[in-house]
Amino acid sequence: MPFWELQRQLGIDMDRWLLRQSMPQPYGKAAACHAFEREWVECGHGLGQTRARRECQPEYEDFMECMHRTKLAARLKTILEQRDKMIKEGKYTPP
Repeated sequence: MPFWELQRQLGIDMDRWLLRQSMPQPYGKAAACHAFEREWVECGHGLGQTRARRECQPEYEDFMECMHRTKLAARLKTILEQRDKMIKEGKYTPP
């Protein structure tokens, strides 16, 4: 068939969005979130999409937190708000 390996022949990778961390990395080192992605993929392997979403939710959440750092950003925002509040009240002075 002429369309086999079409992505490779054209030099594009349409599947990159699915497994970003499993792609070849510069200098041959594993990506930062590779372990979390691997756990998520191994958990969902062989399950249907609906069942995998339900059973592999913790692994997926860990992977997304590693990729986007949303929980870390929310925590940092709370800490900074508390610091600003303490500065206004005069209980804390920055060094």
